[in-house]
Amino acid sequence: MTKADKNELHRREMSVVEAEGIVLLDAVCLRQDGKRIIHLFFHSDADTLRVFPGLGVSVQETRSIGGATWWSCETTILEGPIKMVFEDTEVTIEPNEAELDLFAGKNCFVAVRNGEETSIVVDWLDYHIKHHDLQGVVILDRAEPGSDKGFMRKLRKGGKKLSGPCEVLLLSANTPLGDPKAPPESHPFSAPDAPGKDRMDILDGDGWASPISQVMIYELIRNRFLGTARAVANLDVYDLMIEGDKTKVFDAVVAAETGVNPLGERHVYPWRTRKNRPTEFGDHICIQFDAKKMKSRWCIGHAVAPDAAIWRLIRVGNVNTNIAEARLFYRFMSLRHPAPSVSKLVPKSSLIEHPPLIELAQKKFNEKPVRMPVIKADMDGGRGRACIVTCMKNEGPFILEWAYHKAIGFDNFIVYTNDCTDTMLDKLQECGILQHRDNPYRDVDMKPQHAAMHASEHEEIVQQANWLVNMDVDEFVNIKCGDGTLDALFATVPDANMFAMTWRLFGNGDVEKFEDELLLDQLTQCVPEFANKPHQAWGFKTLYQNNGFFKKMGVHRPKVLNPQLWEKIHWVNGSGAKLPKDIYRNAWRSTTQTFGYDLVQLNHYAVRSTESFLVKRDRGRVNHVDRDQGLAYWFRMNNNAEVETSIQRMIPQLRAHYDKLMADDEIAAIHHEAVKRHGAKIAELRATEKYTEFYKDLTGPRMKKLARLHSHFGSNVFLSGPDVIPDDVVEQDPATDFFFTVEKGETIH
Repeated sequence: MTKADKNELHRREMSVVEAEGIVLLDAVCLRQDGKRIIHLFFHSDADTLRVFPGLGVSVQETRSIGGATWWSCETTILEGPIKMVFEDTEVTIEPNEAELDLFAGKNCFVAVRNGEETSIVVDWLDYHIKHHDLQGVVILDRAEPGSDKGFMRKLRKGGKKLSGPCEVLLLSANTPLGDPKAPPESHPFSAPDAPGKDRMDILDGDGWASPISQVMIYELIRNRFLGTARAVANLDVYDLMIEGDKTKVFDAVVAAETGVNPLGERHVYPWRTRKNRPTEFGDHICIQFDAKKMKSRWCIGHAVAPDAAIWRLIRVGNVNTNIAEARLFYRFMSLRHPAPSVSKLVPKSSLIEHPPLIELAQKKFNEKPVRMPVIKADMDGGRGRACIVTCMKNEGPFILEWAYHKAIGFDNFIVYTNDCTDTMLDKLQECGILQHRDNPYRDVDMKPQHAAMHASEHEEIVQQANWLVNMDVDEFVNIKCGDGTLDALFATVPDANMFAMTWRLFGNGDVEKFEDELLLDQLTQCVPEFANKPHQAWGFKTLYQNNGFFKKMGVHRPKVLNPQLWEKIHWVNGSGAKLPKDIYRNAWRSTTQTFGYDLVQLNHYAVRSTESFLVKRDRGRVNHVDRDQGLAYWFRMNNNAEVETSIQRMIPQLRAHYDKLMADDEIAAIHHEAVKRHGAKIAELRATEKYTEFYKDLTGPRMKKLARLHSHFGSNVFLSGPDVIPDDVVEQDPATDFFFTVEKGETIH
C-alpha cells in the first residue's frame, strides 16, 4: 500500500437543527453499557429553558462551556432520530454516531480553517507529518456551504503528495459559528497587533467568517471524533510547532504529569509580501522585538489527563498549567489575515528578522523570502553638538531666560514661530545665537508643532547635531549631577544614547502678578516626585543621539524606529536606569516602574504667573490647537504641593549669559518692549468680563487649595475638571491616605 492510499480524507457535517430562534449545533450518539447516550451541543445564544425532551428522552446531565449548554441525554429509542420541542415547535434530531475509531491511538490536531488556501493546509499537514509525527487531524471548515466547492477536491489531490499517512476529516456546519457582529477574521481589524484600528473602515459583521465564538465546538469534536486519540494538540492551519525540543510535542504531553501541556504562540510576519502571488509559510521571517505576553493553546494526552478536563479554545479546563512553561509554536499572521501590506497587520517598526524563521523558510519550505534592508547606525559617538528644536508664539518676555540652556551646554537652537509679532528671535538670529524660521504648517497641512519638527529634519544644524531634543519654552532641563551641565550628565551615564527626562510640573506658587523676573527665581513649588496623576504629570521629553535609530523627531520622543537597530538602544530614565524595550516605539510618559529624577528632570512651568496664564490661554496651543486652556487645564497643571529648588544652583551661570545678552542695547530694548506688550495684553484681557471672572476663579481660595491636593484625587477627577470636587472635600485638611474620585465622564480640556 502506498502512502497516498493511507491518507484518508473524510467529510462530515454537524446535525444543525434550528427552530424558534434556538440552534442546536450537533447531536452525538455514544453507546455505553447497552444504553444509547446522546450529547446535545447548543449554540451559545440558545435559551435551553425553552427546550423540552421528547418521548423516550431524558436529560441526565447539563453543563455550560463558554456560555453554551451541553446536555447528556439517555434515550430508550435505540436507533434513528429523536424528538425534542423547541418552544412550541417539535423538531426531529438525527444524532451522529461517534466515530472514535477513526483516530484511536493517533497523534492528532484539532484545527480551524477560515478561508486559508488549499496549498497552505497541505503544507501545514506535510510539515507536521514530517517533523512532529502527526497522524490525524479534524479540521473545522468555517466556509459557508456552497462557497468553496473546489477545496475538497484540491485537498484530496494535495493529500496524495503528503510524505506520510494521515487521517484527515473536514467538519462543517450549515450555521455560522462566529460573532455575527464582528468583521471577517481575514480583515486587518481582526489581527491582534494591527495598528490604527480606530481609523479603519470596518466591514459589516459576518458570522461565517468572523473569529470563532462557539467554543463548545472543541468538546463536540472530542466526543464525536477524538475521544480515544493518543494525544491532541489545538493548532490552526496557519500554526506550526517549532522544532528543536528534544521531546516531540505529542510524546511530551503523554509523559506530562497532568497530561496537559500549554502551547505558547509567537506571531510571525513577512517583512514584505510579494505582488501577484499568494503569501506562504516561507515568506514569514519576522517577529516583534517587543511582543507582549504570549497567548496559549494546548496539547492533551488522554491516557494521563483527568476525566474532568474540558477542551476550550485557549486552555483545557479543570487542569492547572503554567504558560511560562509552554512549548512554542509560530502563528503565521499573513495567512489568516492576508493584506496587501504587512503594515496593515503590525507596526513594521516592531519587526526584526528571526534566524530560526529564515532557516525554516529556506530549508523546510525552499523559499527565498524578502529580507529586511540592512541599516547601519551612526555610532561615531562623542559629545558633538546638542540642538534644541522648539516652537514659540509671542513668548518675548521669556525668551532670554532660555539662555539657561546655553549655560548648561546646548549649542544650537532652532525656533519656529507662526503669527508672531515679536522681533527678539530675528535679532538673536542676527547675533548668531539661534536660527529662526517661519512655521510652514499652512503649506503642509499639519499642526504647527508637527510641521516644525518635519521641517527641522532638513536643517543643517539638526542634521549635524549629535544630540537632539524637542521641547517648549516653558520647559527647562534640570541636571542634578555633577556641575549641572550636559557634559556631567553624559559622563555619569556614558553608554546612554537616550534620556527620558520626566516632567516635574511647577505651579504658579501663588504668584499672581506678572513681573519681569526669572521664572526660576519666582516659581519653586511643584508636584511631589511620585505624582502619576494627572497623566500629564509624568510625561517626558527625550534627549537622544541623532544616530539613525529613529526616522523622525516626535513631540515627546523620536518616532518610527528602525527595528534592525533596537538592540543598540540604551535608553535611560532620569535616574540613569535602563528602560524596557516595550517603551521603544510609542511611550511618551513614565510609569511607576520607569520614572526617575536623580540625575535629570524637566522642570515644566506650564502656567507661570496667573496673569501670564491669561495670555497663554488667549494665544492658544501649538499642538492641540482645538483645545481650550481653561479652568480644567489650570487645575491639572498648577501644582504647588512642595518646594523644589535644585535648578537654582545654575542661576549664576544663567545670569552670566542673560546679562551678556542684555548688554546689547537693541536686545534690551526689544525685551523691554515685549514685557510692556505682555503687560498691556494682560490689562486688556482683565478688562473683559470673560477674563475678569476667569482670573477671579484662578486666584480664589478654592483653586489655591486644590493646587495642593492633587495626590488625593483619582485620574477621573483630573479628566472631569475641578467642578466635580465637592466643596466639603476642598475645605478639609485631608489625612495622608484620603482619596477621592468619580466615575469616568467626558474629558474637559
